[in-house]
Amino acid sequence: MKGTQLGEFEEVVLLTIALLYDDAYSVAVVEELGQRLERPMSLGAVHRTMQRLEEKGLVNSRFGESTAERGGRRKRLFTVTAAGEQVLQEARRIRNDLWADIPKAAFGGGVA
Repeated sequence: MKGTQLGEFEEVVLLTIALLYDDAYSVAVVEELGQRLERPMSLGAVHRTMQRLEEKGLVNSRFGESTAERGGRRKRLFTVTAAGEQVLQEARRIRNDLWADIPKAAFGGGVA
């Protein structure tokens, strides 16, 4: 998807939304990212990034059912769009191509 810029944090948030699939809401994304990246995540930063991804057409959101545990509030659930999948596939292709083209000597004889 030419012309769509995806920053590093946007990429990991988008990947996490795909990973969580039908349970991707802000708090779940924050928890998953915090665990995987082994550092605390800001709910505000993740929420704003999810909004930005929606503005770019890379995710859609919908409201889930209200629950008693949330005081009757509904979760805003996110899913990756076809455009979002395409952007992730392109980012993956570029990274894989770059890794494949690094000379072995660049890392002292071996590439991880």
